[in-house]
Amino acid sequence: MEEGACLRPEAGRPDQAPRGEEGAAESDGWEDLEFRAEAPAQEAEAQADAEDCRPRRAQRAGADTRGTAAAWAGSRAPLLRRELGRLAKRRADEELAIQKAREELRACCRRMDLIAKEQESVAAETAVEREAHNVAAVGRLQAASRRLATELQNERDLQSKIRAVLRESESALWHMEIREGQLEAEWKSAGEEVEAARERQQAQAAEQLRREEAAERKAERNRLLRARKALHLQRENGLRHQKLLDDARKNHRAAVKFLKASLGRVREREQEQEAQTREHLRRRMDAVLALKTSITANRETLRKFQAWGQAKAELAEQRTQAEKQAILAQGGDAFKHLFHQQRRQELEAQNRAFEEEQRLRKQEIVSRILKELAEKSRRRRLRPPAAAAVRPTLRDKTWDYIADLSEGRDPGTPCCLVDDSALRPDPSHLVQSISSESVQGLPGSASCEEDTLAEPEIPGLWDKDHELHQMPKEDVDQKPVGGTKMDKDILARTMERLRSGIIRRQVVSGREFKGCPFNSKPKVIHFKDFDVGKVYKKKMTLINTTYTINYCKLEGVDEHLRDFIHIHFDPPGPMSAGMSCEVLVTFKPMINKDLEGSISFLAQTGRFAVPLKCSTKQCSLSLDKELIDFGSHVVGETASRVITLTNTGGLGTRFKFLPASEPCDMDSTPSIVRLSSVFTYDDKSFYDKVASSISELQLEGTPSQWDVVSLREQLLGQREHGERRPTELEGVATAIFSSEEQTEILLGEVTEGEIGPFTSIKVPITFSPVTPGDIQANFKVTFKNRLCPTLHFRAVGVAMDVPVWVPRPNVDLKICMYDRLYQDSILVHTRSKVALRLKFEVCKELRGHMELLPETGYIQALSSCSVQLKFLPRLSLPEDAGKYFDKDSRVLEAPMTIRVADQVRPVEFTVHAVVTTSDLELRPSEVDFSHCTIYEAIRTSVSLHNHSLLPQAFGFVGLPKCVDIQPNDGFGTIMPLETLELSVIFQPAKAKEYSFELICKSEINRRFKLTCRAVGVHPPLELSHYQIKFAATALYDTSVATLYVINTHLSMNSLTHSVPRIGSGDTCPVGPTSFEFLLPPGSPVTISPSVGTVLPGKRCLVQVAFRPVLPNEVIRQRAFQAMSKEGEVKLFRKEVPTPKKDPRRQSLSVQRAQHRDRLFRASTSLALEMQKQDLKFSPHNTLYLELWCPAVAPSVVVTSDKGKTVSSFGDIAVGHRGVKKVSIQNVTSEDLAVDFSVLNPNGPFVLLNPVSKLPAGQTHVLVLSFSPRESMLAQETLDVITKRGTLSLTLSGTGVASMITCSIEGDVLHMGYVTARESVSSAFQLQNCSSLPIKFSMQLDSLSSSRREDRQQLPQFLTSSAQRTDVVGTQNHSGQSVFSVAPVEGVLDPGAAQDFTVTFSPDHESLYFSDLLQVVLFEKKVSRQILLKGAAREHMMFVEGGDPLDVPVESLTGIPASDPEHREETEEPKSILVTLDYIQLDTDTPAPPATRELLVGCIRTTQLSPKKTVEFSLESVASLQHRGFTIEPPRGVVERGQTKTISISWVPPADFDPDHPLQVSALLQLRGDVKETYKVFFVAQVLTGP
Repeated sequence: MEEGACLRPEAGRPDQAPRGEEGAAESDGWEDLEFRAEAPAQEAEAQADAEDCRPRRAQRAGADTRGTAAAWAGSRAPLLRRELGRLAKRRADEELAIQKAREELRACCRRMDLIAKEQESVAAETAVEREAHNVAAVGRLQAASRRLATELQNERDLQSKIRAVLRESESALWHMEIREGQLEAEWKSAGEEVEAARERQQAQAAEQLRREEAAERKAERNRLLRARKALHLQRENGLRHQKLLDDARKNHRAAVKFLKASLGRVREREQEQEAQTREHLRRRMDAVLALKTSITANRETLRKFQAWGQAKAELAEQRTQAEKQAILAQGGDAFKHLFHQQRRQELEAQNRAFEEEQRLRKQEIVSRILKELAEKSRRRRLRPPAAAAVRPTLRDKTWDYIADLSEGRDPGTPCCLVDDSALRPDPSHLVQSISSESVQGLPGSASCEEDTLAEPEIPGLWDKDHELHQMPKEDVDQKPVGGTKMDKDILARTMERLRSGIIRRQVVSGREFKGCPFNSKPKVIHFKDFDVGKVYKKKMTLINTTYTINYCKLEGVDEHLRDFIHIHFDPPGPMSAGMSCEVLVTFKPMINKDLEGSISFLAQTGRFAVPLKCSTKQCSLSLDKELIDFGSHVVGETASRVITLTNTGGLGTRFKFLPASEPCDMDSTPSIVRLSSVFTYDDKSFYDKVASSISELQLEGTPSQWDVVSLREQLLGQREHGERRPTELEGVATAIFSSEEQTEILLGEVTEGEIGPFTSIKVPITFSPVTPGDIQANFKVTFKNRLCPTLHFRAVGVAMDVPVWVPRPNVDLKICMYDRLYQDSILVHTRSKVALRLKFEVCKELRGHMELLPETGYIQALSSCSVQLKFLPRLSLPEDAGKYFDKDSRVLEAPMTIRVADQVRPVEFTVHAVVTTSDLELRPSEVDFSHCTIYEAIRTSVSLHNHSLLPQAFGFVGLPKCVDIQPNDGFGTIMPLETLELSVIFQPAKAKEYSFELICKSEINRRFKLTCRAVGVHPPLELSHYQIKFAATALYDTSVATLYVINTHLSMNSLTHSVPRIGSGDTCPVGPTSFEFLLPPGSPVTISPSVGTVLPGKRCLVQVAFRPVLPNEVIRQRAFQAMSKEGEVKLFRKEVPTPKKDPRRQSLSVQRAQHRDRLFRASTSLALEMQKQDLKFSPHNTLYLELWCPAVAPSVVVTSDKGKTVSSFGDIAVGHRGVKKVSIQNVTSEDLAVDFSVLNPNGPFVLLNPVSKLPAGQTHVLVLSFSPRESMLAQETLDVITKRGTLSLTLSGTGVASMITCSIEGDVLHMGYVTARESVSSAFQLQNCSSLPIKFSMQLDSLSSSRREDRQQLPQFLTSSAQRTDVVGTQNHSGQSVFSVAPVEGVLDPGAAQDFTVTFSPDHESLYFSDLLQVVLFEKKVSRQILLKGAAREHMMFVEGGDPLDVPVESLTGIPASDPEHREETEEPKSILVTLDYIQLDTDTPAPPATRELLVGCIRTTQLSPKKTVEFSLESVASLQHRGFTIEPPRGVVERGQTKTISISWVPPADFDPDHPLQVSALLQLRGDVKETYKVFFVAQVLTGP
């Protein structure tokens, strides 16, 4: 309340700043922020007076005033916002104080009602006791009545005070609301001023954009004109060179056809080779199929052995356990027996390991001996065979074969004999060494393999004479035979489990996985350029791509790869999705051949394979070019070019460059040579096709010459049936073949050699022409490697015999003007090795216009010289040039001649030029502006035409001050044959008649005149603004601007100031002047007021509103035009490239009302004449108001909620958040950068997902949240700002406070007394008084999570009562809660009520059971706290009242239990202290007696008891009465569930000493199921003051 009293004066008083000025401005209607100025009324009048003399200065100062106003509004907006925040906070505090005061008022009323009821009951009892002549009781009741009257009077005083405070608080709240409304209006006005400043900036930017677009269009016109001119020249040059181009096209078509045919043959040959390779691989795969079957069978047997071993181990374990049980059953020591058995097995294992080690050492010794034997045998084979060599015996061959096998060599390789029989090892050791060497290869075997590459590397796959090597039976575990039945059953079950692992489908969340279960990195394992005998390793990573856990199992590689590929893969077990494992692939090549296959895996969802590829070293040869063009060279010169041969393969070979007509001597057999000589050049493609087949025939046997010829005839027959080559290609081929005999193009010094792997070699080609003409030669590159195809290339060149030539046979001087000098330099070259004399001649018709300097000169050997060309066309050029000049096209073609000494043929070149005039023409030649007011400018259009074919710069010079020419202030450049529209703007400074001339000069200083006339008019009225530029307004939106109509005509003295008149006519009279606005028909503009009268020296406020509307007729017309022009636009786009559109104009529907609205007609009639007759006006006094009204289709629109821009959140609970989604769409064709206005940071609205960019045509969903912190009605505007415009979204919502009422009076719910280990329930009700559903939950402090932390503090009974803050009292010993409430949680609908039941269930006796019940709303806000109290007794009686003698907290020690039978004997009486204070303020008047009460009750219980009531009696009543005490009643009976009050009153007796308090005691006995005795101590004293 004190805060409300402090805030009231500040909230209630008016604004500190005087508002007279702002009120005046508001009354005048300054609502448009573009023309608003915050100034006092006196300053506004002074400014109006100053505008009489200085209209132009006022207009220039308007912009500064508007800028100052915008700056003032921008600086004041944050201050207003902070003031609004402070007022809102103060208002919330005031509302809270009012709410508290109202609650106190209601509580006071309730207390008054209770006191009134008590007075009625006391009055009734007094009447009864008075009739019974009970003086003591009557006195006591009268004292109670006086006390109640005093309390009632106090409550009434308190009620009046509370109501007074409440009225003051409500009045303060009303004042604060009024102040807040005023501040909000000021804040809104300041925001409108800031928005107006932004709109002015946008208008300026739009104007600048318009100027830039005009300049861009002008530049585009210039570019198109230059393009047309260039196209015209290009067509002329094309006509002259058409013959050369036709020849070039013919040659190109022939070359293209020949190239296509060659490429087709190459592709066909590659396809045939690929088919042969696939067939060869298929045969290989079929050959190893048997080996694959055998390996599969061996693996299955191995699996059976593993299962049998596992079952055997399990059986052994079972036997061990059975033996252990048997020993234990016999009473023996099983541990000792097993320990001895284990030691015995370890000794046996050590012995076996020692024997195995000895055997391995023996094998190592034998392997070393075999290596030495192999080395010796290799050395013997390298020696030349002896002349008298002894023929080896069969025994020696056998030992050599075994030695070769032990070394890993091919057994078929011939080797020398070994005569020493001591070197032959034991056959068993040889077999063991052979088995070990078959797994691991020796590095020394590589040299032997290089010598035997002509034979197969693995003869077992091709040679049927050799059988596959089988492992000795000693190294293979035998299948168990004769096992028990249990062993067989275990083996059968194990095999069945292994076979049951079928492929299963994987379905996760209703989706079945399909596809490859594992991805491999890399996807293809490729071993490139391998060497036989070396070992290559690569790692592969398998990644689980299924949805869940999967397994991976290696099945193996293809059959034909198992001898070379070894896979090391440890199964990782179950793999989660995305997990990976590694696989090591080892490749040991044994043959020099390409291999392809795959590695197969089995997953839980299916099988998959990883491709595997092994590539041998190959040659990959290519040329960097197929055509070498030397260009043109003079006979006798030598030019050189380089061609590069590149090998990108891993194998080198020998090459040779030679002409295409020469035979290839790189071939090793005469059959191939004869074949190349038999085939012609045209049949080389067929030769390439059969080269591989010929090579295969050579391997089987050398074919004869007739076989080769027959093969050629057969292939030629196939060619006749399969392909038909055109005759043109045959002719080209014949020409190329004939040109091979040329010797001008030769190979360089390096024509053959070795090319290594991954290297390149450059070979020079020289061109030395002997005779003039076109020369070409064909070459080929052959290789020793038969798999490398022959490469072909061609060289061409041109030989010339003219020593002097001009690089530019056509000299183009472009476009030239008459009487202007043009120069150029002509460059002359010579190929001659001697100096030559040159003479330059011009045709005689043009010698007066053109000349070459010098006329005679010398050019040195192998050099160049330049000649100066001067061209000065005269006006007589068309007559003098004759046939060299075309008068229609103005084209001049002048032939020039260079004569060389001792040379008959001259060198000619031509000079081209287009000669044009330099005239400019102004139309019309005279301009009459007619009447024009001094407040406006009249614009007229004048066309400037350029008769020249060249652009010309022009400019209007010496202009009068009242004339302006646009664009570019009358300066610019006019394109050839172009007509420019110039705007001549006339703005008179005063009323008079004008006559003047405008002069236009060209860049060559030519002058052109324009005559002008006009009449200046000074009207009697003027406008504050003559031009209004509305901001870009969306359709069906409204923009408002304001202006003033001012009557400044106060005096007719023309000497002191300018007076209204027309030209040099009479001055207008002084008086009221009427006006009328005349709008164009159908314009979207409204003016209010449209008619009015302005008194002299006054002004009238006028509002101009612009509301763009798109009529249906315009929509239908635009749609029809779009449909009709669609076909034309498509056709135009095919022919001409579409110019780039301005993206800012694509979505604009601009109604740029740049029309100048006729504003009003001025009249000088008097007021009386205005009422009686029609207004008289002069049409020359008409003023014009220019309106810029751009109507745009908004760049961003709202697509949700039917396009509404108002989003209402409805009612939201305080402290909660409501979310609403608004969809906005970019309807333009360009990406827009989006910015958002700043919402109130302390407000309830928040934009959750702002976006910085909105793509074209895309939709973005804005998520807005409303989180009210108090009960309020909120509304804000969110601006979506783009460079094309602003979209305003209005956000509104209502914050509703969650209010509930409770049926419990006060905050305490006392459950009363209850027998221990019984329960009692009480109900109360909560009602939702708000308009929103409320989610509630009931929480007890005894069950809170912070209860444990509170127990760690100091116990409550050790602290004073003032320091005790714990509301949780005594709890049950069982750990269960004393109090419980139902329901615990739920939802309260608006206006609904919910009943709650609180149950009190104590398990022991205590008077201090308590807990705090909290009503939590929405899981966060504590709405109400109810203190739960209760007491428990072991028996059915209780006494309540008196002063407390102990702490309300139980001790940590328990109450000792005693026998109920002896309880009365051992239990001491309980003490009750009753203190009575007799207050005597005046000794003359008797004071009311001091009264106290004791409450005796009987608990309603379900226990069986012999007595149903409780009897009480107070002893020594007579003694107490003698001391002044009155006890009523002294004894009585209390029924179950009832209580009875014992009233105690005291009046000091006559002999009472006030200095010594009276202390007496009496026994109070209760008899129920047991007997209890209470000792009541009465302490009485007299107080003389409150």
